[in-house]
Formats: sequence, C-alpha cells, structure tokens
Amino acid sequence: MGAVIETVDRNRGRTAFGGLKRRTGVAGAMTSREFCPRCGNPVPERDEPLPGSPRDRDEALCDACYFEDFDLVDAPERVEVLVCSSCGAVHRGNRWVDVGARDYTDVAVESVSEALGVHVKAEDVAWAVEPEQVDQNTIRMHCYFSGVVRGTPVEEEVVVPVKISRGTCQRCGRIAGGYYAGVVQVRADERTPTADEERRAVEIAEEFVADREEAGDRDAFITEIDEVADGVDVKVSTNQLGQAIANRITRELGGRVNTHPTLVTEDEDGNEVYRVTYAVRLPEFTPGDIIDPSDGEGPVLVRSVRGNLKGIRLVSGERYESSFEEGEAPDARSLGTVEDAAETTVVTVEDEHAVQVLDPETFESKTIPRPDFFDPDAATVPVFKSRAGLHVVPEDALDG
Repeated sequence: MGAVIETVDRNRGRTAFGGLKRRTGVAGAMTSREFCPRCGNPVPERDEPLPGSPRDRDEALCDACYFEDFDLVDAPERVEVLVCSSCGAVHRGNRWVDVGARDYTDVAVESVSEALGVHVKAEDVAWAVEPEQVDQNTIRMHCYFSGVVRGTPVEEEVVVPVKISRGTCQRCGRIAGGYYAGVVQVRADERTPTADEERRAVEIAEEFVADREEAGDRDAFITEIDEVADGVDVKVSTNQLGQAIANRITRELGGRVNTHPTLVTEDEDGNEVYRVTYAVRLPEFTPGDIIDPSDGEGPVLVRSVRGNLKGIRLVSGERYESSFEEGEAPDARSLGTVEDAAETTVVTVEDEHAVQVLDPETFESKTIPRPDFFDPDAATVPVFKSRAGLHVVPEDALDG
C-alpha cells in the first residue's frame, strides 16, 4: 500500500494529530545574552517576552541540550480499534460508526493519526505512514515525520501497532436479541389483504428503513417480518419508525392507522417505556374491484382508494367518486374483480348507447350498455358478468 503523506499548517494553532496548542509569544524590543544552565555554553540571543508574559523554560537551553530531550512526535505504544463482528461498524468515542470498509487499513491509519501528537514548536511539518499487515487483526504503522525546530530540520520515525479487536455493537446485539419497540400490523376491512398489498407494505417498510440507515440512523432496523393468516406484521426498532412506516403504507394503499400502546417496562430514570402497535386497516375495496354502489347507477370499476374511492362507471364510462363523508368505503356491494372479466365477440354496434355481444358463458347474443371507453371498431371486448348484468370493462384495466 502506498504511503499516506500529509503536511501540517503550523499557523493554525493546532496540529492535525490532536497535539498540544501552539503558543505564540509577542516579540519584545529587548534581547539578552544568556548561558545554557545545563552545559554552560552561550545561548543564541532571542527576543525577550513582554513583562507579564510566560517564559518557556526550554528557551534557556542551547540547541544541543534542547535537542537531547526533544521528541518531535508523541505516539502511543499501541492503538486498539474495536470492530463489530456482525456489521463491521467501528467504535469511536462512545458511539458506533458505519465505515463501509472492506478492510480496516484506512481505519487504522485514521485512528493512529488521531492518536499522534506533534511538538508545538515544530514548523513545516510533513508526515507519511506505511501500513504493514502483520496478521488478520494486527497492522503495524510506520510513521515518518519531518519538520523545522529552532531553524533546524528534524526527522523522526515511530512504529505504532494497531490491534483490531472484535465485539458486538448495540444495534446488532438488539437485532440478535429480537428487540423491537413497535409493530406495524397490516390488515384489511372485511377481507384479507391481497398478496400484492402485503408485498408492497413490506417493501415500503424496507425502503424507508434503508433510507434511514443511509442517512446514518443506526437505531433504525426491522427485527422481524411475520406473515400471519389475516395479514403481515413488521416489528421495528423504534416507535417513530413504526409510525412513519404505517403512515406511508396508508398514503399509498389507502386505509387508516390506529395506535395501541402497551406499557412494557421502565428505564433507568423511571420513565415508562411503551411498545406500540400500529394497526393499519386497508380499505374494504381495492383498485381492480368491481362494486355496485347503492345509488342505482350501475357497477363501478375501482381505480383508486387514496383519500376517497374513485373509479369509472361500466354503464356509461363516466368518472365516479365517493363523497367526502363516505371516504374510501361507500355503501356498495362487491361484485368481483376485473380479473373475472372474459374476452368475447362483438356482434354489432346497435347505436351510441348499446352494443350487442356474445355471452361468454351461454354464447347467446345480448344487448348491453355501450360505455364511452368502448371501441366501435373492436372485434372482441372484455366483459364482466355478475348479478348486476353483463358489462364491458376497459382494456387498460386488464393490463394493470
């Protein structure tokens, strides 16, 4: 692996490696001639600090004595990096951080960089590091430094072993322990959710959690997905996550959300901790259903149940929309679904209101209403037969 090289700007008052702050004195107008208190040799003349300013004791030493005890770099004997054995997150400070690394060489370089300190008197500092992979869990960092101190170029090399230790982060520990704070229960009024509804509800939950994880939320995860007889249950890590997922499901699939909190424990501060069930109730009717509203104007093909029910009249082709008070559940009986439609032959177009087709079951010729979406040039059309009669359905409804 190539060396990592970095130059430190000494005028910023702090090294790039977490070292001590640089002290900048104010030059005075007076100078003095002194002798080194250790060896007695003359010390080069230096500016005297202003009265009241602190004086560095090392300033009294000559260069030879000063450099005898001088260390350009302050380095730890070793650095330990704690890594989650399940997800690969790295423990930094008091939290776990997802790094997305295939190996931990870059993590080791960064950890060593943060642990190193460069002497505050050094200027024009540059450094390079060469990682040496000793074994799977040990990386030896060869760090090379250079700088200028008292006008003299200095160099130093330090070797810092980095130990990669394995553990389990809080998130993975909770997942392994089956922890959850909320349950999103997907059910439907007067029916069982369809396979597509259950699949889409799970997709919405997984997509939202993935977005939260991408944003750095390590508290967001799905503990378990249970397929039950009357729907699907999604256990999630936080109540905020459960509420958001339930809202997104009803926003797309329709329906409503009811919450049912249950007291499960108290935290260390004595605060009550609740586990919340978010009961999603999908509408009785779904897009593709064919219903017969109680208004007596004929069957309706349901197109949408968001907010309120919307569809198209099979008799006329006119747009249908339930009232605000009825919402997504108007007073209507279910006749079937568009999947029950069958292709049949057009015998003749009688006029702008009627068309004659063959009954797909008896093969008798029958006159039925001609809706606006009927194609007069079509040789065959899909028709839906129910207790309300025989009706043409739109071709595009079969595609959806």
